Amino acid sequence: MDDVRNDMPLVGIVMGSDSDMPVMAKAADVLEALDIPYEMRIISAHREPDNFFEYARSAEEKGLKVIIAGAGMAAHLPGMCAAIFPMPVIGIPMHTTSLGGRDSLYSIVQMPSGIPVATVAINGGVNGGLLAAKILATSDPELLKRLKAYSMKLKEQVEAKDARLQEAGYKTYIEKK
Repeated sequence: MDDVRNDMPLVGIVMGSDSDMPVMAKAADVLEALDIPYEMRIISAHREPDNFFEYARSAEEKGLKVIIAGAGMAAHLPGMCAAIFPMPVIGIPMHTTSLGGRDSLYSIVQMPSGIPVATVAINGGVNGGLLAAKILATSDPELLKRLKAYSMKLKEQVEAKDARLQEAGYKTYIEKK
């Protein structure tokens, strides 16, 4: 399936630059795997503030329930989304060459009182998508079932890796990896 999209996306994925796409695509991949409709946009809070404000102001009207916002460096996008959008915002700090993403992380996680942004790991696109799914699953029993199946699949993958390690030993395991 190429992008799970329809007229009523539940999650907005927004990034300030297409350089963030590899990380944000991982959030989209998770949403697709769980059959959650989303929209994805490139909007810069700094370079096109009018477009950004319109996006954040209209997100609730469009039916979005969660926004996943990725940003690097000063990382204002998630916090500004949270200041305008009344529902959950998940910030994904991007790895940066200057400070390794710590600048982004601190910018997103250190929001002032009253403007919370849930923050995942630096380059944590997968966890951003999963957190959005878990938020939506609080009121969607079918999605909760899909999330449980997703978690079971992860468990089975780890068990299969351990079985291979136990059978082959670590030297062979490393060589075949």
